[in-house]
Order: sequence, then structure tokens, then C-alpha cells
Amino acid sequence: MSSNIIAAKPVNVAVVGLGFMGVTHLRAYLANPLARVVAVCDATRVPVNGVLEGVSGNITKSDDIDLGLEVKVYRTTEELLADADVELVDFCTPTPLHAAQVIAALNAGKHVICEKPLARTSAEARGILEVAANSPGILMPAMCMRFWPGWSWLKQVVAEQTYGNVLAARFRRDSAMPAWSQQGTYTGSTDLGGALFDLHIHDTDFVNHLFGRPAGVFSTGVLGTSGVINHVVTQYDYPGGPSVYAEGSWLLNQGFNMSYTLLCERATLDFDLTRGADALIVSETGDAPRTVKHEGGDGYAMEINYIIDCVSSRKAPTIVSAHDGVTALEICEAEEQSIRSGAPVKL
Repeated sequence: MSSNIIAAKPVNVAVVGLGFMGVTHLRAYLANPLARVVAVCDATRVPVNGVLEGVSGNITKSDDIDLGLEVKVYRTTEELLADADVELVDFCTPTPLHAAQVIAALNAGKHVICEKPLARTSAEARGILEVAANSPGILMPAMCMRFWPGWSWLKQVVAEQTYGNVLAARFRRDSAMPAWSQQGTYTGSTDLGGALFDLHIHDTDFVNHLFGRPAGVFSTGVLGTSGVINHVVTQYDYPGGPSVYAEGSWLLNQGFNMSYTLLCERATLDFDLTRGADALIVSETGDAPRTVKHEGGDGYAMEINYIIDCVSSRKAPTIVSAHDGVTALEICEAEEQSIRSGAPVKL
């Protein structure tokens, strides 16, 4: 009997860039039975006898990772892309490198997942899309908030109007400045985009995910000595509602937090990471507030599991697409223009 069902098959993965995010992605791949880490690549930080040392910085040092002696170690992307065993390449490299690396991987026929932002500019990202359109490989930007427990749930309840229309929404993401920035990576340059493009883009993307592309933005911010934007507050323009704004900052003295509050017709939905297992609280009209629990891992693991499933099953990603990566950059660029000009910017 014939069948149209395509059986899932293991995927050979290579991770490029072995800093904090590369290590985070590696742990997710190692926990997925369909993922086989066959290679890693970094110009300076590589496994020794199969063991990759844990990462330290503005986070507590993570445990070492034993990748085994069979994992291939490359120092350049060119060497890795010539490896026929590699099917999916995961780029966790500095933002200015993304466009050239992703294009090279797509031209080599590889599947690609790339950490956000997809490129430093929307023009570069559109160039990536042109190459992807003629490539056999799948391309997905790693926008992990679309997969994060309590956030993926939010997408569903907003789409289904579970608590009525959303009247207003606030998103906040605050962090101490990353260790790599403090240590001088790209010092004096706006190549990395600061908190606006490295941190706040998560919420900009999620706002677009929930409500669609805004008609415009009005943003204010705080600039560092190099001119990079280290703090941003944005009001997104949705004619007829809802009222939506988001704040992102690298000015926190220490630590990290992310939160949202949605004011709906019949409930308030409030997420605060500092509450731990009680992060998400729903307060419905006439009822006592209740905590909503979610099973599963974090958004990093969920997005890695998703791209492995897409590649294994040969299906294009739908939760987040390469076009979404371009849109997020276009909106962030409008926010940057608004900050620097002091005026609202139409999209």
C-alpha cells in the first residue's frame, strides 16, 4: 500500500560559533534523538579531546560538553561547508558575519538556522532571501520567543480571542550589557546594533507575530558613547488598536528579566520571568488570579526541535519564516530612525 507520509530521519548538524548561544544550541541538539552533531566550527574556541569547555561571562559558567572524539572540528566556515556529511548548519556567530555565512551555506546546498538578527540590515536580509529562493536548503531565523512557554501560548489565545480583544499590550526585556560587549567586541562600532538589534528585536518580532506589521513606530532611546543604542522604548502604531509598546535595555546593573502584560476585554495576562514556575498569571473578570503552567523546555530547545523536525520531514518552517526575519529588521530600522530623528516613522 502506498503512502504519502515521509518518515522522519536523523539530521547531521554542525554548529558554527561556540560562545554562549552556540553552547546552548549544542545542548538542545544533544538532547534530540533525531539530531546528530557531526561537526563544530570556531576560529578560536574548539573542543579538546572531544570536550568543549563551559562558557562564562555575564552568566554563571556552564558545564563542559562532551561531544565525543568523532565530532569534526573546523576553524573556518569554508572547510565546514565542504563537508558532505553536514546537512544543517547552525550559525551562532556575530551579527556582521551572518549574511555572508548564510549565503555561502545556502549556495553549498545546506539547510540553515541562523541566530537573530538574520543580518545587520534588512537590505542584507533581503539578499539572503533571494539566494534562499533558489537553494534546496531550508532557512529559518532563530527567533526563540515564538517557541517560549508562556509566549507561544499567548499567540494562541490572542489569535482565538480567548479573553476577547486585546486593548493594550506591554513587553519588557532588560539585561546587563553582555560580556562580549563589555570585553570590547566591535568596540566603537554600531555593527552589532546594540540592545535594539541584539535584544529588543525579540519583542519587536513577537509584536509583529501577535498583531501583524505596525503602520509605524515612535521610539526614544539611550545611546552609548560609540553611538550604539543601549536602551529603547517603542510605541507601535496599530490604527484602531490595540495600544502596544515595548522596552529593551542593556542598562540593567546585573541580571536579566523579560515580561509582558496584556490587557484584554475579559482578562489580564501577566508574565514575569522572575516569578519562576509562577511566571504566567491570568486574572479573569470575576475570578481570582491563577497561575498557568506550561510543560516542556525553554524556547531554545523548542526552536531547535522544530528546525530538526522541519529538516527531517522536508517541510518549510511556518512558525517563523525567513520573511519574518526581514520584517523584524525593517521594524527595528524604523525604530532606530525614530530614535535618531526624534520623530515618528511610518512603515
